[in-house]
Amino acid sequence: MSGDSLAFLDELETTIRQRAAQPSPDSYTSLLLQQGVQRIAQKVGEEAVELALAAVAGERRQQLEEGADLLYHLLVLLTSRGLALADVVAVLESRHRR
Repeated sequence: MSGDSLAFLDELETTIRQRAAQPSPDSYTSLLLQQGVQRIAQKVGEEAVELALAAVAGERRQQLEEGADLLYHLLVLLTSRGLALADVVAVLESRHRR
C-alpha cells in the first residue's frame, strides 16, 4: 500500500471524526453516527456479507466496491466507539511480532 493510500485513510478517518463532533444534516456519515452503534454495526455486517458474496462470485469490481464500503463503515464504527484504525493496526502489529 502506498503512502498516499495510507494518507487518504487518515484523511477519511479525520473527516469521520469531524462529522461526529460537528454533525452536518446532509452528511451520510453524520446520519450513521446519529443512528448509533447498533445501526453502524449492522451496516458493517451487511457490507462484510456483500464482500464475501462478491468474492465467491469472483467479480473484481464488485469486490473492490464492497471492500471500500466495508472499510468505510468499519472506520465509522471504530470512531463511534472512540477507537481508531491505528488501534487496530497496533493489534495486528503485536500479533505479527509474536
